[in-house]
Amino acid sequence: MKPIWIVDDDQSIRFVLEKALQREQLPTRSFSNPRDVLSALAEDGEGPQVLVSDIRMPGGSGLELLDKVKAQLPGLPVIIMTAFSDLDSAVSAFQGGAFEYLPKPFDLPKAVELIRRAVEESQREEVAEERMAATPEMLGQAPAMQDVFRAIGRLSQSNVTVMITGESGSGKELVARALHKHSLRAEGPFVAINTAAIPKDLLESELFGHERGAFTGAQTMRRGRFEQADGGTLFLDEIGDMPFELQTRLLRVLSDGHFYRVGGHSAIKTNVRVIAATHQNLEQRVKDGAFREDLFHRLNVIRLRLPPLRERKEDVAMLTRHFLQQSAKQLGVEPKRISDAALAWLENFAFPGNVRQLENLCHWLTVMAPAQVIEPKDLPPEIGVQGDAAPQSAALPATAVVASVLPASMADTASELPPVHAAAFSPESATLAARTWEVQLEQEANTLLAQGRTDVWDVLTRRFESSLIQTALHATRGRRIEAAHKLGIGRNTITRKIQELGLED
Repeated sequence: MKPIWIVDDDQSIRFVLEKALQREQLPTRSFSNPRDVLSALAEDGEGPQVLVSDIRMPGGSGLELLDKVKAQLPGLPVIIMTAFSDLDSAVSAFQGGAFEYLPKPFDLPKAVELIRRAVEESQREEVAEERMAATPEMLGQAPAMQDVFRAIGRLSQSNVTVMITGESGSGKELVARALHKHSLRAEGPFVAINTAAIPKDLLESELFGHERGAFTGAQTMRRGRFEQADGGTLFLDEIGDMPFELQTRLLRVLSDGHFYRVGGHSAIKTNVRVIAATHQNLEQRVKDGAFREDLFHRLNVIRLRLPPLRERKEDVAMLTRHFLQQSAKQLGVEPKRISDAALAWLENFAFPGNVRQLENLCHWLTVMAPAQVIEPKDLPPEIGVQGDAAPQSAALPATAVVASVLPASMADTASELPPVHAAAFSPESATLAARTWEVQLEQEANTLLAQGRTDVWDVLTRRFESSLIQTALHATRGRRIEAAHKLGIGRNTITRKIQELGLED
């Protein structure tokens, strides 16, 4: 491990910190002024593991030193010490990218604990930087994503049509671009079009182009996306939303490679590989008569399913650090770091908006998180953090899964629960459930809707009613009349519901 550099013009401070850190088997190197630090940095090149610096010293300011060191070592944790515990100094330290602000006089054990935390953060960042240096265009260590990468590799030498399925925000266009980049057509153009984002009346012209005078406003000939993508790849996103009448024209192009511009009379030959994507259940769309079955089979030669982020939780940490780096670069600021505790919350969040939602969240954190290290309290409300509570999956026992999707009003039954269930309704978990059950319901609805289900209301209503009744029966130790009273329904109603929902003992 690299040494911890201590910079302070007060010899007693340096001595106390050196001895305390040596007892913790942490190597140190001390300096009395910023000039010596910069000289050592120029000679050493590698720099310290952590820099602990006073803010006011003869021959230079700790904040000036912070700026200069950060310019050379942007990922280095810097702890600023000062006897002048004023707000301006604290704000300046954090704006300059300080890891933490330590006012003097400080409690020595707490100072050592802070330095050790900075060391651990520095070591994590070193590992993360090594990984980032070898970052491909797509990230993923989860088995489901490794399957996607293997499929891209197998399809690299083929011109076969590919259908990518996956929820909105899961990165379908990234997969399409990867398929193009690693294909024999990589030198050709990659053209993308979202068929759901273009008005029905304009989509035909966007795809196939138009001749001059073909319609009002067509003052010049225009090449469509099929012509623009000639020799390359055309990515048709949200293909499930394509108007039915246009599906016939698309089928013809896929069949023989010929099409007509709008208002044209001469067939145009195109050499295009088509990659389609959708978040919808196309089989259900075919059954509903909204999508041509022959076009479905033409597109569905190879199907590639992209997993939602909730199925690849092991990728959340890597993606979060990647997006924080990206956001910082875009905004021209110091990259934020994220604590293990905050990461645990993100890994336990379902992310209904998938990777796109995580990317937007990281951009928000880059702007809004007050310190350089993101803690649970810095996460936005939708993540469900309450104080310093652990993530919900860790806070609630397995026997309380039902309770985690119920409203806070159910928490007042805690005193009547048997001991095995009472832990599920601690004040902390009750508050957490109050903030998260509606979010979980929305996420589950989004999942079912994305699957193309048409019975979402019935499915979720049955599950919701089952959870309410079972929880009330637990609270009343199986007494139905009392459970009905607590739920605010009649005795006959709860009996009928128990029978309909199959909740009989």
